[in-house]
Amino acid sequence: MSEDIREAARQGEVGLQRSLGLWLSVLYGLGVTIGAGIYVLIAPAVARAGVHAPLAFLLAALVMAPSAASFAELSSRMPMSAGEATYVRAGLKSALLARLVGLIVIATAIISAATVSRGSAGYIAVFLDLPFGVIVAGVVLTLGALTAWGIWQSVSFAGVMTLIEVGGLVIIIGIGAAYTPDLFQRLPETWSGLGGAAAWTGVFSAVLLAFFAFTGFEGLANIAEEVKQPSRTLPLAIFLTLGLVTLLYVLIVWVALVTVPREELAQTAAPLSLVYERVTGASPAIITAIAIAATVNGVVVFMVMGSRVIYGMAAQNLLPAPLARISARTRTPLAATGIVVATVLVLALAFPIEGLAETSSRLTLIVFAFVNAALLKLKIDGVAAPAGAFVAPVWVPVLGLGTSLALLATELALRL
Repeated sequence: MSEDIREAARQGEVGLQRSLGLWLSVLYGLGVTIGAGIYVLIAPAVARAGVHAPLAFLLAALVMAPSAASFAELSSRMPMSAGEATYVRAGLKSALLARLVGLIVIATAIISAATVSRGSAGYIAVFLDLPFGVIVAGVVLTLGALTAWGIWQSVSFAGVMTLIEVGGLVIIIGIGAAYTPDLFQRLPETWSGLGGAAAWTGVFSAVLLAFFAFTGFEGLANIAEEVKQPSRTLPLAIFLTLGLVTLLYVLIVWVALVTVPREELAQTAAPLSLVYERVTGASPAIITAIAIAATVNGVVVFMVMGSRVIYGMAAQNLLPAPLARISARTRTPLAATGIVVATVLVLALAFPIEGLAETSSRLTLIVFAFVNAALLKLKIDGVAAPAGAFVAPVWVPVLGLGTSLALLATELALRL
């Protein structure tokens, strides 16, 4: 490698590499979304909502939908790393708010990575008789090294893991349908018995956890500088990600509910392994291995997202400039990645999974509210989108802002 490139790296002049097309971008979105929750959070969601858990996941998707459309337009208008901070700065004309939102996004990515690290350790513990903390530390440090290695390597690894984790969900759905002939005919049971306040309280309580399982598509905005033709690719990737995960989530949660007693399902740390074992009578080793692939995938993509937001904010003078430096060897922001990995390790060792997931969901809703407000202000001010950009109707950010604030208010009311 030439000395000129090394000097450029020291001066922060080496840029990120555009190497991701539509399908790698979709696999990235699916990987961070599916790995973020469904392999981990079925049990606590069922504990809260019972037979209505699939409805909680569907409601979470509906809350996500208008915000997904807002992200699709904004990522098409402004395809830059640190997307949320960039959008808020452009729409609300405030560097202070942009810095605040960017820091919240970084915190969300780090907390999410810590959440999924603990979930991954729960599945790995099925195979390894080691202290839980040792497994968590091994997961975080190994995947942190992969994140630092390079974006193509990270996302290609995530893409392979995504294919494996989606395959695992499809296998369980197929086995559930084969062993339970009336599986889909019984699906209306999920919205029966909702006449009382207690049932809806359980559903709305589970929605916040289910919401965490959908977080991830917005992370596509933060790899915008590494995507080919981002104005066209990112909106398509966002919509494909949200649609596919909604279908998979509703079906997989219903299979789990029908095939395993609710009380037992709510207590397990490896819910899909238990479902597979109960339905087939076979060893859950294969599904457990797939669950490990899913969860480690989630850790990688959240680490990538957090490090890219730090890099993007530093590049926009919202964080110290050294954090924007790109390694000439790896073409990744090593200092930003190191901060993310170290913080993930501390949180994953210190806090339980359910509390981490709820905190991540609250922070994500706050970010969504700001992003929708930024797009609404751009539309009110008549700021035209560039040619070829995706454009959503004006009611989309209004609805996105309203649903984000409503879910935050509902969650707060349930806690009081």
